[in-house]
Amino acid sequence: MPKPSDATPRTYETALAELETIVATMEAGQLPLADSLAAFKRGAELLQYCQGALRDAQQQVQVLEKGVLKAFAPERVDAEATDEP
Repeated sequence: MPKPSDATPRTYETALAELETIVATMEAGQLPLADSLAAFKRGAELLQYCQGALRDAQQQVQVLEKGVLKAFAPERVDAEATDEP
């Protein structure tokens, strides 16, 4: 197994892709013990990064919902009121 990068991922998507690769490699069951432990450690780091990124995104959505987004209530146009002269 090639050595995984110990660098912090640039994006959530790159972290998730690397994590998926690690999981698939470990599920194949062909790694020596030392490589399995290193892959597990890297996977835990990536999982923590992804969870943090999702938590940050959720907080941003909550801020937007409180400050900008309101429940949609269409204006009711009364047909009788528009027919008056």
